[in-house]
Amino acid sequence: MAQWNQLQQLETRYLEQLYHLYSDSFPMELRQFLAPWIESQDWAYAANKESHATLVFHNLLGEIDQQYSRFLQENNVLYQHNLRRIKQHLQSKYLEKPMEIARIVARCLWEEQRLLQTATTAQQDGQVAHPTGTVVTEKQQILEHNLQDIRKRSLNLRVLDLESPGKVLEFEVNQAVGTLKISLIASIIDKISTNLCYLSELSQDLNGNSQAAATRQKMTQLEQMLSALDQLRRQIVTEMAGLLSAMDFVQKNLTDEELADWKRRQQIACIGGPPNICLDRLETWITSLAESQLQIRQQIKKLEELQQKVSYKGDPIIQHRPALEEKIVDLFRNLMKSAFVVERQPCMPMHPDRPLVIKTGVQFTTKVRLLVKFPELNYQLKIKVCIDKESGDVAAIRGSRKFNILGTNTKVMNMEESNNGSLSAEFKHLTLREQRCGNGGRTNSDASLIVTEELHLITFETEVYHQGLKIDLETHSLPVVVISNICQMPNAWASILWYNMLTNHPKNVNFFTKPPVGTWDQVAEVLSWQFSSTTKRGLTIEQLTTLAEKLLGPCVNYSGCQITWAKFCKENMAGKGFSFWVWLDNIIDLVKKYILALWNEGYIMGFISKERERAILSPKPPGTFLLRFSESSKEGGITFTWVEKDINGKTQIQSVEPYTKQQLNSMSFAEIIMGYKIMDATNILVSPLVYLYPEIPKEEAFGKYCRPEAQPDTEFPDPGLIQPYLKTKFICVTP
Repeated sequence: MAQWNQLQQLETRYLEQLYHLYSDSFPMELRQFLAPWIESQDWAYAANKESHATLVFHNLLGEIDQQYSRFLQENNVLYQHNLRRIKQHLQSKYLEKPMEIARIVARCLWEEQRLLQTATTAQQDGQVAHPTGTVVTEKQQILEHNLQDIRKRSLNLRVLDLESPGKVLEFEVNQAVGTLKISLIASIIDKISTNLCYLSELSQDLNGNSQAAATRQKMTQLEQMLSALDQLRRQIVTEMAGLLSAMDFVQKNLTDEELADWKRRQQIACIGGPPNICLDRLETWITSLAESQLQIRQQIKKLEELQQKVSYKGDPIIQHRPALEEKIVDLFRNLMKSAFVVERQPCMPMHPDRPLVIKTGVQFTTKVRLLVKFPELNYQLKIKVCIDKESGDVAAIRGSRKFNILGTNTKVMNMEESNNGSLSAEFKHLTLREQRCGNGGRTNSDASLIVTEELHLITFETEVYHQGLKIDLETHSLPVVVISNICQMPNAWASILWYNMLTNHPKNVNFFTKPPVGTWDQVAEVLSWQFSSTTKRGLTIEQLTTLAEKLLGPCVNYSGCQITWAKFCKENMAGKGFSFWVWLDNIIDLVKKYILALWNEGYIMGFISKERERAILSPKPPGTFLLRFSESSKEGGITFTWVEKDINGKTQIQSVEPYTKQQLNSMSFAEIIMGYKIMDATNILVSPLVYLYPEIPKEEAFGKYCRPEAQPDTEFPDPGLIQPYLKTKFICVTP
């Protein structure tokens, strides 16, 4: 379905956001009239290639002419008028600047995609929160159907009470034309046992002619009953084998696809991506399957009882029951092991937006959950937590630091602590302490990785005793980075981003011994998440293109370009004394702490090259300004650039020295903008800032974010009272 058609089906709250994307620069009517053609063009490429932008712009005008002809034939006067007005506006504004309209359209299409993704995620979250609601996908419908079929078949194999002959006979009559059941086999066995006893008595007088005919008749009846018994046993064994195969198939769908998909979504959510879908639906499915498996295991045990009553050469129960028992136990063990998951990854409460980074000596929280919801397991499973448990390929790399887990590192799973009654255990008071080994905590001084590239695994283990089975359960967190100083947080978070962006391997602690490269498409998405996860606004295509140029240099099309780990985080940018990530992370911190409201309003253009800045400001009237982030400030800075005319009427573009966090601690950026002055040649203070780009009055954009000035007392003051101090106001002035 075309993107525009999908957008029309969204709820009202999303349609309102869609309306805000469009303005006179790119009217919504044009998006509606030419939706298929607009979506078929590569606007992102056109936004960076002037020749292609020119071609696309002229094609756009041609498409408008064709649509106008259609309206002319339909005699639609209103649409004709609107389309003529739109074309005239586009020609006057973008004929000499086709790349600008390409950027606008590309941004709108990208924002539409984000809106669709947000709406889809919210819809899935709402559906998952109500397991009885509509199934999201056709694949999940098939899965639920298969689970219902398994449950029905397992219940149909249920053994009735063998001690109640009346019930057995009634069952035989009612089910004569239905599926053969184990209970029917049991009744035939009872009859065969009685006949065998009678046959034994008769065999003592086989030479008597009067008894010979009766004996032969009994033997014939016995052979017929044994033949029927064998047929029934083979049928029930075949049914069980088929049911176990169906269980195996559904279990692989649940664990290898649905659960694996949830774990990948959890990784993405950890690094700022769309929120992860909850586990309630998966828990319902897995619990249902586990219950069916235990029911079938009970039926297989009943087969053994039947075998003990009557057995014969070629008995299918003797041949197949051990394999059936082994298969169902293996399925149940594997399901229980897969169902033990980390529902919430380790995270310090003071840094909820940066999980998987843990500082020594600071408490962190985590939560595990068993997706098999058996009430009989409540308060039965004791969970133990450890770090870097060495077992096979999970062993930490040579030279890594070693840690001890302090605090309450054992806890019993229960259903009372969780809001939805799930079987879980939440650890709220865990801390890490580094083991001192005489050389800075490291066991080997030749370690090749820096502290923020070391990956560690937190392991959770327990034992389940259920219906005669002992099952060892173990699960791991995603790899965590352990820091000893908060100044290591930026680089540690970069490691978490890079790992979870590029791999879904749950235990690859050696990842940074040879980190893989990422593509710009992957990096761009993750960078946008760093803003959208903590603010209301991600990055536009134009902003991302500016960041791509910072990382990769000038390029026609950045899609598919490769970025190394060193380029992203370790190497200094060209002409700068700091890396790309250090610079960007400080800007993210600046946005969250000092200019969040302005960012959310879309007032901050932020990432824009100086060439692009000059290109869009030059045609604007004096006093037009925009807000962008400093490219030279390592600690994060923001500046504004405005248009002015010199005494000869020549356009000049001026920028103020960037404001840093230290200055914004004393005065809000909105107040700085509202009060900013320059001193002209006659020593008069004037404000050079009038309109926020493209044409928003300064007072309209920033006035509501400034503290109201105290109003003077209008009453006549008492002459006997001491006059109060005169009010003062801080303003920023540039000579």
